[in-house]
Order: sequence, then C-alpha cells, then structure tokens
Amino acid sequence: MILKSSSKSDANEDVTKQLCAWVNQLSLSDIPDDVRTRAKYLILDGFGCAIVGAHLPWSEKAAEAIFQMESPGNCTVWGYDKVNVQLNTSVNCTLMENTETWATPRSVVNSTEIQAFELDDWHSLAPVHSNSILLPALLAVTSHQRANGAPPFDGAALLLSTIVGYETGPRVGLCLHGSHMLTRGWHSGVVFGHAASAAAVSKVLGLHPHAIEDALGIACTQACGLMSAQFGSDVKRMQHGFAARNGLFAALLAKSGYVGIKKVFEEPYGGFLATFGQGSGKEPPYLVDELVKDLGRAWQLESIRVKPHASMAGTHCTIDTVEALQKKHPAKLMNLADVVSIKIEMSEPAFKHGGWEAHRPLTATGAQMSCAYAAAVQLVDAQVSPKEFQSHLLDRDTIWDLVGKTKCVHSPELGGKYEQRVTIQFINGDNISETVDAPKGVNPPLSNEEILAKFRKFTKGLIDDKRRTMIEKLVLDMENLEDISVLDDLLASVQPLAN
Repeated sequence: MILKSSSKSDANEDVTKQLCAWVNQLSLSDIPDDVRTRAKYLILDGFGCAIVGAHLPWSEKAAEAIFQMESPGNCTVWGYDKVNVQLNTSVNCTLMENTETWATPRSVVNSTEIQAFELDDWHSLAPVHSNSILLPALLAVTSHQRANGAPPFDGAALLLSTIVGYETGPRVGLCLHGSHMLTRGWHSGVVFGHAASAAAVSKVLGLHPHAIEDALGIACTQACGLMSAQFGSDVKRMQHGFAARNGLFAALLAKSGYVGIKKVFEEPYGGFLATFGQGSGKEPPYLVDELVKDLGRAWQLESIRVKPHASMAGTHCTIDTVEALQKKHPAKLMNLADVVSIKIEMSEPAFKHGGWEAHRPLTATGAQMSCAYAAAVQLVDAQVSPKEFQSHLLDRDTIWDLVGKTKCVHSPELGGKYEQRVTIQFINGDNISETVDAPKGVNPPLSNEEILAKFRKFTKGLIDDKRRTMIEKLVLDMENLEDISVLDDLLASVQPLAN
C-alpha cells in the first residue's frame, strides 16, 4: 500500500491516522521483493544475536529475576524451555523450576538477549535497534494468542508485521531529528521503539485503524529511555525490552477496546512529538510530516545496518580507522609501547555517545560503548569481537595504558555524520593519521551473504549445526512457514553447548 499524497498542512493534522491506515492495509504484495528478502536476513541476524546473548551473565541474571518475580505463564523464553535450567549468574547458581512466563515479561527477557552484546542491528538515520523490539514482542504475542486458542500464525504474518515495525520506529525517530536525540541524552531507540512495537503487534493481531491508533497512544505515553545507562549498568541491555513489552501491552489493551491517546503524534499539548521535541534546539523542534513522508515508496528498512563488530555503532568508525592505520603502518604499530598519544576526532553525536572519558575498571557494557576502549582493543587484538569483552580481559594493563593515552574530541570540521579521524603520535615524534568517511556496515552495508556469514560465525559452537541450519532455512523461506511456533520452539530449545 502506498500512502496517498497529502499537503504538508494536511499531513500535520492527521499523520497518526494516516500511519494507522497504512499499517492496517499493507500486504506483502505491496512490498518490493528485494525489501522482503532483506527483511528476512535482518530477522536472521536478530535471532543470531539472541542465540549469542541468551546465556551471557547479565541475560541470565535478568531471566532469573523475572522467573522469580512473575507467576508461571504460557510462553517459553528463548534458551530456557527446559525444566531445571541451570543459571550460572554472577550472583548465584540456581536451578529454576519455572521457565515459562507471560507474554510481556517474556518479551523483556528475549529483547535483553538480542541486545546482550552490542551485535544487533541499528538504523543509521534514526538510531533504534529494531530486532530487539519487534521479534520479542511479535513472537511473545503470537505464542500467547496460540495458547489461548487462536489458530497458528504463519511466517508471512511474522514477516509482514516485522516490516511494519521496521518502517514505524525510524519514522518516529526522523520526526525528532534522528540521532540528535542521542546528543540530548535520550536512549533514542527506546523512545522511538514503543510505537514500532505497538504498530507491529497491532498488525499481527489484525487490528482495525481506530484500535491501532489507540495502541500507539497507549504505547507512546510510556516511552522513555536515559542514555546514561551506557556507562556500566545492566539496564542498558534491557531498555529496548521495555519498548517491546510496552508496545505489546498497548496493542493487547487496544484489542480489548481500551482507548488510547488520539492523534498522539501531532497533538500540540502533551503530544509525543511536541513533548519530546521540547528543548531540542532545532528549528522546527520536530518534523511531523516525516512520520508519513513517502510511506510505501521509500523503505526505512534500507537504512537498517548490521554490525560487523561487537560494540556500539558509534565506535565502528573508530575501529575501522585504527584498522586502516594498522594495514598502512604495520611496522610502526608493532610496538605499542612507543605510542605517546591517540587522538580520535568525530562528529557531535558520536562524541556525545562514545567519546566520553573512560575510567578503570569498566563493565563490558561500558567498554562496548567507549570509542577509546574500542580503539585500544583493535590495536591490541586486531579485532573487536565478543571474546574481547570477557570479564577476565576487561582490565588488561595493555588496554588501559592505551586508553589513558587517548583523547576523543568533537571536530565540527568533520562534516560527515560517521566520519572520524585517528592520529597516533610516537615517542620519536612521528605521527600517523587516517580519516574514514563511514565504517563498513554503513558504507558499504553488509550484504545479505555477509549477514548470513555473520550468523554462522557467531552462533557456531553455541548451538549444534543441525539446529542452526534449521533456523536459517525457516527464516530465509519464511513466507512458506505455516506455523511460526516451529521457529519459536527451536529458539526456546537452544541450550549452550558444553565448553
């Protein structure tokens, strides 16, 4: 479905209703083949991230806490379907008898798994980690509905609803000037993601436009997210789960007839955009028409990026710039003790998000969010993968010696949003410098083949080859999957292989 064009003034008055009508009427036949194909590879990447993250310490800690506080329900959690699952948290070791819970807490745990190791997707213009919001919410609600007597949901429904979410979240973000929300200190994806979850769940439930508007209004009044979570808290891993849960909750309320805020995006007093746009420093403070601009013609999914490195997206240009220096000057960087200083110049959003001064010790969360730390890891290990952030490697003297020599600065002269420059000075007075316009994953984006290779690489050794191959085939042929519970069960049954 392509949205009929409206004048800008008309769009400003009814963008919420226009979006709801589009969500309601969109069919897979309206979506170009290449967009549908790309969506399947993005979904596969999301499931791969969940497999990597399911049994990391902070994921297990979250799962244990939620299993203990929630009554038993009808939904399994990915990686936790077996009775007496052993949880090896840093707090204690517990044999959990209840590993089934309700749809809303399930969505939080599964989202935490996808976000567990900074490997998941992100939107390059309006930062939001879509898979960690959409896949947990959609598979939780379909599992819940199935347990209550609904017929099976097929793969086509999952694919279509996920694409609805892929389109909605970034559009909300573009209304608020995208990455500028990070500069202001908001965890942008959590702010943008409530509407994405509500729209996607509304679509899979088949809600009519008035109910979708109610769902959006209920979801958006819950939106929030503080970026200070990045400095070491476990909750950084969980915040997108709040959006998944709250959007799901909103859509189920709307399905029951509960009335939400009408015209939630364009309402001038207390509306979503007017309120989050306050203090933006932009003129205008927000852009209402971005919500439906070229809806059905320009696909925001095409700006969703997949990460090759296990760290926050703003660190990727730092890593790639350091890697370029390593390739050009291998002899000079042979002895890192000769390094006197490292200067990393970057744009304002990257500086605010990743240019903060890191202090020893750091948690894995903080380390993955720091450009200085990521640069040091690349210099020492020549890669930034999950294993570099194991707890016993976080406090290495070699890393912290380089972090102490590193200064991150905002350089307005770097016009590109992703552009960074790294300059390294040596004890003999020599300097080497390199500028990279954008990291791999942004320009060029990872191809579908590279996403598949990433899925295979990072899940190898975590699950058996047969299960991994089954997940891969089911996702990449999703339109022909008759019952998505098969896929859900495969993920719920994932158990870590013995070390």
